[in-house]
Amino acid sequence: MSEVSRVQRAPDDLFLRIVAGEVPATIVHSDDLVVAFEDVNPQAPVHVLVIPRERHENVAQLAAAAPATLARLVEVAQRIADERCGGEYRLVFNTGTAVGQSVFHVHGHVLGGRGFTWPPG
Repeated sequence: MSEVSRVQRAPDDLFLRIVAGEVPATIVHSDDLVVAFEDVNPQAPVHVLVIPRERHENVAQLAAAAPATLARLVEVAQRIADERCGGEYRLVFNTGTAVGQSVFHVHGHVLGGRGFTWPPG
């Protein structure tokens, strides 16, 4: 088994377990590249996570390894925002523990349904 395959099947990757159906989630979109589901701890009226089916630790790694998958992730985020919050949304990727990344499988937070301030945090 290659190193990539072993990492992609890591049992501690919560999001891979969601993709595999081992952990329940409210799935709002699923295709051959990405899966989107409701965040269990929503920070806005609309808070959906969009993830690639394959494991990449952060958005930069995803962009380098699979740019078409990143493009699909953004397309799905837009579709969710169009359906749920009139197309006005914030798409957030955290990279690193210091900025809040707690699951090291890239995921975009689609946030909307209320006003946001700038800067965030």
